Parts: sequence; structure tokens; C-alpha cells
Amino acid sequence: MTWIAILSIIVVSGLKLLITTMPTPVVKWFLGKFELHSKLDPSHVSIEKDGKKLEGEKKQKFISDFNEATFFKKYYVHPGNEHYFLHPENAETPYIIKFKIGKHNVKLFVYSYKDRIDVVKQHKKKVEAYSLLSDSLQ
Repeated sequence: MTWIAILSIIVVSGLKLLITTMPTPVVKWFLGKFELHSKLDPSHVSIEKDGKKLEGEKKQKFISDFNEATFFKKYYVHPGNEHYFLHPENAETPYIIKFKIGKHNVKLFVYSYKDRIDVVKQHKKKVEAYSLLSDSLQ
């Protein structure tokens, strides 16, 4: 009977330690689920501008600049007004970045302005918009 009590105390203590001190990969995976500005992996990404694909060094540089950009501000996208973010009036042709998160296809539309970079993220049936600060992308 005492062995059962001692064993249960050890098991419960181990579970408590595991829950309160999760391993780093588990924490990164969990936080990545809620991350708005996700980091891009060059091997799983395709980038287009004006219908032309970026390849080689240009693609690598764009992805590294995008990953190093500083998150500035999130915009609230009202339901029904998605087209204002996907096709802004004063914008040049955007970079279109396509990649997969799990089973879902994701499209990023990157609009460059003098003072900021606007990114519109389209996945599933949701549209999210935010701004980045990056001297090299602007």
C-alpha cells in the first residue's frame, strides 16, 4: 500500500514538472499556431511579382529580409471589406508568396510603400492584414 502511494506521488510530481517546464520545441510549436508574422522557409515557398517567379539569390534575399522585418501594427479586417486590403487603390503590383501550413495553402500579398510594408495574409477563408518595418524591403 505504501508503494502505491510513493509511486503515485512520483508520477504526479513528474507530470507537474513536465507541464510547468515544457520543452522548447513544444513551446515553439504552440506559439507558432498563433503567430501572425510567421518565418518563411525558402525551400517551401514560391514568390511571384507581375506573374514572374523569383528564383535563386533574389528569392533568398527577399525571404531573409522578410523574416528579419519588424512587426509594426495589425489591422482589423471587417467582414465584407477584404477586397480593400487585397486590392488597395494606391499600391503597386504586390509580391505574392505562396506556401503551406499543415494542410492549408497560405497566400501573402506584400505591398511596399515608402514608410512601411503592408502584408495581407489569406488562408482558409480568413484575411488578416498587418504592417512591417524593413529598410531593405521598402
